[in-house]
Amino acid sequence: MRNIPSNIIAALVRLYQIVISPLFPNSCRYYPSCSEYARQAFLTHGVIKGLAMSIWRILRCNPWSKGGYDPVRR
Repeated sequence: MRNIPSNIIAALVRLYQIVISPLFPNSCRYYPSCSEYARQAFLTHGVIKGLAMSIWRILRCNPWSKGGYDPVRR
């Protein structure tokens, strides 16, 4: 774990996964899901790089994307 800010953001993403995400149909084309990818990116790479990786992933997750397995790179 990198630091306190990235742990807090990862906890907020987890809260989203538990409380908000179940209210909507599963639409992520990737595995792990975009929210899990973001959580792992924040914990692995910190706030700045984790945010950049998360935004790039969300931009790639669209109806024209092939999707598939796309883990957070270490």
